[in-house]
Amino acid sequence: MHTEQSQKILRYVVGVMLSLIIAYGLNWPLAYVMPVFVAKLLVDKPIADKRVMTELGLSMVATVLIALMVTNGLVQYPLIMLVLIGLMMLWAYFLFQNPNWNFFATMLMIAALLLPYLGLMQPVIALEAGKALMLAGGGAVAVYGIMHWLFPAQGGEIPNVVTKSAQEERQAQQVRLQESYKALLISFPVIAFCYFCQLTGAILTMIFIGILSLQLTVAKSVKLSLFLLITNIVGGLLAIMAYELLVTAPWFPFLVAMMACFTLIFAVKIFCQPEKAPIYASIFSALLVIFGAVVASDSKLIDMNFYTRIWQLILTSGYMIVVATFIEKWQSASCTDAKQPAPVLLT
Repeated sequence: MHTEQSQKILRYVVGVMLSLIIAYGLNWPLAYVMPVFVAKLLVDKPIADKRVMTELGLSMVATVLIALMVTNGLVQYPLIMLVLIGLMMLWAYFLFQNPNWNFFATMLMIAALLLPYLGLMQPVIALEAGKALMLAGGGAVAVYGIMHWLFPAQGGEIPNVVTKSAQEERQAQQVRLQESYKALLISFPVIAFCYFCQLTGAILTMIFIGILSLQLTVAKSVKLSLFLLITNIVGGLLAIMAYELLVTAPWFPFLVAMMACFTLIFAVKIFCQPEKAPIYASIFSALLVIFGAVVASDSKLIDMNFYTRIWQLILTSGYMIVVATFIEKWQSASCTDAKQPAPVLLT
């Protein structure tokens, strides 16, 4: 194993475990997303430069602004609120297709879905959730910066920027906008259904919808959605295993040791097999989200809630795959009909 790979693995394991201990130890609302953010940042942002830190800072500001907007009477007009949520989702889809802004888009999506939903219950809850989400994101950014300070990247290369002509840039933006509309068309009916019905346990489901629907903006989104469904099922099964082990030994040091083993195994897979890194990163993220949400729950019916949430995730992702498949087939058929030559009339 190369020295650079060892350093990346060490940075990943120490960073994720530090954030996990802080989040699970303090256990403020939505604390369990902090290790998920740290794991995502350490894989997606290998170099902590000024541009990256600016993006991370803006994502925290956006979270606070959305919370303040909700608490200032927006929930009294649910239809207007849903329209604004749709516009924010569209903007998040558009930004996510730019690698420089994918973390900001992720934070924007989660905040835009969760905070107004909580505001429908009680505006004060939305403000508290906004603060909690900002604390989780800010803590993740702090851990990310500390890890790069303790284990600086060696030989980090800045990727070459390919300049595009004005026409190419317009075409690229048009494609990004079309993909954003498609992703919104797929995900927004589920969001509206959750808002109107106010389903029990919908918070975790909407987090999952937000993260999964962002992936629908890339090429071959149906295959990617199926891939994400499989990885999330595997992550859910691993979360079941971790949960059952924790039930047999409900002791915080055991929880830390168990999650450290999981983190080390996935870190080795991610950085030693870069061609399969997205697979392992998605599985580990699903494990952290599902397991963390259950550990943070105060419900006495924790077993029932746990398996109910897994089925919600499977059904939601299955819906998105079916709809995405239908839309892409319809688009392919439309393109085929458009390319067919017009019939020649013989006289």
